[in-house]
Amino acid sequence: MEHAGSEPVASPARGWRRLLSRDPGESDLSRRRFRLTRPASRAVIEGAEKSYLTGFNAVVSRNVERIEDISRDQLAFAYEGAGAACAVLDLVTLTRGRRLRELLAGPAAHHAFAAHLGAGRGYAMLRMRPVRAARRAHPLLRWLALDGFGFQWSMARADRMVGERAMPDLLSRAHCALFDQGLGRLLWYHDCASPDDVAARIAAYPVARRAALWSGVGFAAAYTGGAEADELWWLTEHAGADGFRSHLAQGCAFAATARAQAGHLPDHVAQAAPILAGGTAEEAVAWADRALLTLPDDPCGHEEFLAWQAHTRRLWLRRHQPA
Repeated sequence: MEHAGSEPVASPARGWRRLLSRDPGESDLSRRRFRLTRPASRAVIEGAEKSYLTGFNAVVSRNVERIEDISRDQLAFAYEGAGAACAVLDLVTLTRGRRLRELLAGPAAHHAFAAHLGAGRGYAMLRMRPVRAARRAHPLLRWLALDGFGFQWSMARADRMVGERAMPDLLSRAHCALFDQGLGRLLWYHDCASPDDVAARIAAYPVARRAALWSGVGFAAAYTGGAEADELWWLTEHAGADGFRSHLAQGCAFAATARAQAGHLPDHVAQAAPILAGGTAEEAVAWADRALLTLPDDPCGHEEFLAWQAHTRRLWLRRHQPA
């Protein structure tokens, strides 16, 4: 399993920015009544959130350079926090995405997935829908903000989003699917990376929502980690039995792509890819890259983002379906 190392401590924010700083204790997910029944998995999941909060506070306190002091395995989560902080600061100061663009052009240039996910979390913190989030940033990855929004919105309202399986008002079915991918990632956290518990949780949702949920679970299981190899095999069995094996593989492929773009594949990603995606992490990345090439020139809409995922699933199916 992936374990977090010690985190650098950023200098405290001053002035009005102090109001935006996050309490590092928020990484204790027992405060949110998550099912933290597995100590080793809990350490992984809460370690990711601790790094997220470190990145958030580094931006708020104008110490973004401190993020690079974090271990390489944890950098993605720190830049997710940085993306959230930039989005919050841009919204409260009406700077039209300037800080987020600067983050993506500079320190987070190799962590675009993480920063866009974080931007969506920032919107959720302010209770705003990110339908036009990061529109001046990456034309395609900006749709990850809806995934990040789904994660943070559901984390703050777990009783309703997880327990009651509610859905906030969004513009379209595609937006709801992207939201559910974030919710799927949150379920991995909520049920402490337990394949049986996650699968049972997904089974309680309407069938129409399960594909996106399994995609989000596949992303989190590879991107964050928290499960042993035998548990990942059980996860694939559950997804296959539910009819969404390819969605689990696609989520894993996108997680491997996000990690590869950052120039570092943690051990838990290399372990997860052969199980969840049925190929090496490098092969999973290649499927996502090839799928991207099938899109029209200059793809920018949410339909193109979902098509990217669908093409990735088709490439996986071509390899793994019986002749």
